Amino acid sequence: MAMTRHGDNNQRQQIIETCLGMNRLGINQGAAGNVSLRHDDGLLITPSGIPYDAMKPADIVFLDAEGQPHGEKNPSSEWRFHYDILRDRKDAGAVLHTHAPYCTTLACLGWEIPAFHYMVAVAGGDSIRCAPYATFGSQELSNNALAALEGRKACLLANHGMICIDRDLTAVLALAVEVETLARQYCQALQLGKPVILSATEMQRVLKKFKTYGKQPNRK
Repeated sequence: MAMTRHGDNNQRQQIIETCLGMNRLGINQGAAGNVSLRHDDGLLITPSGIPYDAMKPADIVFLDAEGQPHGEKNPSSEWRFHYDILRDRKDAGAVLHTHAPYCTTLACLGWEIPAFHYMVAVAGGDSIRCAPYATFGSQELSNNALAALEGRKACLLANHGMICIDRDLTAVLALAVEVETLARQYCQALQLGKPVILSATEMQRVLKKFKTYGKQPNRK
């Protein structure tokens, strides 16, 4: 398998395919989003300002354990929260950030996504929080995102967009689509009236069921 200095070309191509998938699925526009993947003691991350359809495996940047970049390109301007999340969240293998339209609509109002639908639990809790606003690329933004992600796999970023984390690139893209779908449904429900919010007790029941949801028995 073709190798670069840090990570094989297959991993790097998977990152590019995930970025292309974000735009194809309508949860991102242009080169606004960014994606990272845990690798060795650091991470692989999309470069800054390169259109996804022009991106090559060699353009993907490796950040080492100290957050120092290795490669020909500069890392995404949002590398700080990717680095901090993968450092602090050992359950995460990939991080995805987009300016998904409906998530961003709610984020521009500073609103979280409450438990209007049981599938909100897909992000790990009884709400999808909205982190307070901070300038893009700043340490303050990273700190705010980490706090909003505590006990969760997704959050909104006020006046900005959304972040999802999961075990790998396939899972994180699927989660991002689900979170954007929830944001769209919540926006639509708000157009008709005041959505009914599920109780904390019910959401705890759902979260418990989600621990085994989709898992098949190992029968021989």
